[in-house]
Amino acid sequence: MNINKETRTVQHNIHSGFDKSSTADEVLNGLDLSGHLALVTGGYSGLGLETTRALIRAGAHVVVTARRPDVAREALADLENVEVDELDLADLSSVAAFAERFLASARSIDMLILNAGIMACPETRIGPGWEAQFATNHLGHFALTNQLWPALVSEGGARVVSLSSAGHHFSPIRWHDIHFEQGYEKFPAYGQSKTAISLFTVELDRLGKQHGVRAFAVHPGGIMTPLQRYMPKDEMVALGWIDESGNVANPGFKSPEQGAATQVWAATSPKLEGMGGVYCEDCNISEMAPEDGGFYGVKPYAIDAEQAERLWALSAELTKTDIPDNDRG
Repeated sequence: MNINKETRTVQHNIHSGFDKSSTADEVLNGLDLSGHLALVTGGYSGLGLETTRALIRAGAHVVVTARRPDVAREALADLENVEVDELDLADLSSVAAFAERFLASARSIDMLILNAGIMACPETRIGPGWEAQFATNHLGHFALTNQLWPALVSEGGARVVSLSSAGHHFSPIRWHDIHFEQGYEKFPAYGQSKTAISLFTVELDRLGKQHGVRAFAVHPGGIMTPLQRYMPKDEMVALGWIDESGNVANPGFKSPEQGAATQVWAATSPKLEGMGGVYCEDCNISEMAPEDGGFYGVKPYAIDAEQAERLWALSAELTKTDIPDNDRG
């Protein structure tokens, strides 16, 4: 077990009633989300689409943000109680414009699910030269959350669920070279971005819990989705993810419906009431990663309170966004 601050939720399994085989619909069975608003970034493809579908079936109204809104509207055309708006996480002006439009609607957010992201892409620079995976997966969502702050606190709080990954095992925060200016490696860059997401959750929960905003990081599991679009087939075959015919070959991989379950569970489970700032997987709060290796659990550096505070300060400086001073404890 691990507690980094005296009032922090223990990073330890609870009796959730679900496991790695549970689906998003099973997690939501019996819950009535009528009158609740969920905002899901990238909620039109892969795990995001399954999350949107499940939340709507449970009665929620879902706002889906999309870099390609026309594609999103086509993917969601058979669903009711969903709306689509444009948002490019790699462009902070797009983030700000979306947040302004949403806040102008004077609606509150009950569930903010930060689902969109990129993985193992070729070296790409965005903004003032930022490494794209860190900037898109972390900084874009950091800026979005801070700019949507009034909608998160307006009705007594919300849950913020951020998609991290077991990929955080690939790298801690590289404080000496966060943007890989000394040589790019796609998997360590992906890992660093997922560590950043977990640390963001830790500090957001610390800052937000006095306002009823609780935050959770989620590893959805291994799932074949469009997230792997930058990876060559031969590479995925060599990793044992797929066979030569393109079929899923890893028996540990989940279906998209199972992959969406943990983020939906974190966003809605009554058993998480009063909790937050933890890393979750398989519809449960994770244990700490074993010291002898393995790809299960959370690394200590990904939930370290001091690193979380340091990363928050850096992210606020880079994006020029932060929680209002008068909302800090």
